[in-house]
Amino acid sequence: MGKHWYNVPMSEIVQSLRQAVKASEKTQYRLAKEAKVAQSMLSRLLSRERGLSIEAAERLADVLGLELVLRPKTVKKTER
Repeated sequence: MGKHWYNVPMSEIVQSLRQAVKASEKTQYRLAKEAKVAQSMLSRLLSRERGLSIEAAERLADVLGLELVLRPKTVKKTER
């Protein structure tokens, strides 16, 4: 994926997780079990019925071999 997750809206992170889940060779059941989330939550995430918490996103990312990273925002200097 190669994205840096700072300054990226949560919706893009969730979309990237959806894509990674769909590309994974693991079943939804297996991913949910390994990420310690309900399979129903994962199913609703994939069908766009709901999002997920930061904690669940982090666990799911970890199972998928991804990492969520937060960094300080870059402050843009204003011209005077």
